[in-house]
Amino acid sequence: MTRPTITEIRPHVRNYAELTSLEVELAKDRSSLLVLPVGACEQHGDGLPLGTDNIRAAHVAHAVVDKLAAIDKLDAGDQGRAFVLPSVDYGVSPHHRFLPGTINIGPQLFIDLVTSIVHQLADAGFDRLLVITGHGGNLAALGVIQQSLLATHPDFVFAYAPVSALATEATAALPRTEISGHCGESETSQMLAIDESLVDTDHLNPGATRLDDLDPRARLSRTKSPSTAVTFDRYADNGVLGDPRTATATAGEGILGEVVDRLVAYCQELQRL
Repeated sequence: MTRPTITEIRPHVRNYAELTSLEVELAKDRSSLLVLPVGACEQHGDGLPLGTDNIRAAHVAHAVVDKLAAIDKLDAGDQGRAFVLPSVDYGVSPHHRFLPGTINIGPQLFIDLVTSIVHQLADAGFDRLLVITGHGGNLAALGVIQQSLLATHPDFVFAYAPVSALATEATAALPRTEISGHCGESETSQMLAIDESLVDTDHLNPGATRLDDLDPRARLSRTKSPSTAVTFDRYADNGVLGDPRTATATAGEGILGEVVDRLVAYCQELQRL
């Protein structure tokens, strides 16, 4: 029996999992860009949810794809040239494993999982993917995946990007303590902007804020290069870097806006390949 064919993808569909098989074939033929949010399930201090990294990555992924669709519509281009894949909500989190709630799948399982996804997409005919990670602990593993793909699928375009690190201007404008990062001013501001109801504002407590308060090994780990690591309970009992009490939804909107704009510009270049 001959399978039917279609000429358009339903314009409201942005998620890969909501495509029909016929639409997937058309998306592949149009060299659609796929966006994969990845995060972690780990402690985020006393006031942020365990899924903070997933929530931020998914929010950015959908915002990027929605903006690309709006640009595509204005330019009268092909509908549905970017789709958000189902997210990977567990990540590389051994440095958080001594604090409550963390589920760490480790680097090798994360590498195997994401690599398997990419291989199947590549074998199906897709040729470009952007991974957006809300969790910095996934970056080293994503680098390994990228290098491995050059050996097995050299024509597949595999790109990856963090969330917070892309917002250099908006982050620089934040009032931040000497030590800042995990569950701190930036992450908390982003979560307040995405969904304030997910933030327990009564329990936004500071953690490590000054280098002088850290023991020698923890202090050394704050040097970016050369690099060493410690588990986050050595920084503070609540695993927080910075003072989330100064976070605001307005600051979060600025951070997320800068991230989305930078990724949209990059994705437009990916789509031109």
